[in-house]
Amino acid sequence: MRFLTAFGMTEKSSSNFEGVSRIARRGSFLLSPFSFLLFSFLLFSCGNNSNSGFSVSDIKNPATADGVDKQQQANMPEIQFENLTYNFGKVIQGEMLSYTFHFKNIGKSSLLISGIEASCGCTTSVPPRAPIQPGEKGEIKITFDSKHKFGEVISYLVVTANTYPAQTVLTAKANVINP
Repeated sequence: MRFLTAFGMTEKSSSNFEGVSRIARRGSFLLSPFSFLLFSFLLFSCGNNSNSGFSVSDIKNPATADGVDKQQQANMPEIQFENLTYNFGKVIQGEMLSYTFHFKNIGKSSLLISGIEASCGCTTSVPPRAPIQPGEKGEIKITFDSKHKFGEVISYLVVTANTYPAQTVLTAKANVINP
């Protein structure tokens, strides 16, 4: 009774309180298997995937408050593109064009490309997902959509990798003309 009056309930409303209590108990029974499944999913989905091919030690940053650590920089991956710019030339509006930028890891550790950002939505890219080992070659395929473009179009693609500097800018150009 003391508990009931502390919450502004009377003897009459205690029967309603008991009903809520039964529902809460029933709800916790239903919630328990759900909680178990959720916990199990989180536990197993956060496991260490040994098939990824790289580890945290593959990511380095030689820049410090005192400057660049030359020794650490010398042991990092280094990306070297055959060319940083490609010109599609004259393109008829509406055409979809593709080009592949070829590169080589001339550094001393695994090269990981973490992302590519394009300056406009007209250009998409497909980066390699696997690490590029020292001395190996890789490629980045881009697709240019001239559907809503006209005139001189320049698209910049910022490639982010575990190199120093971390970003390399690729350029795709086109002169889009009416059909």
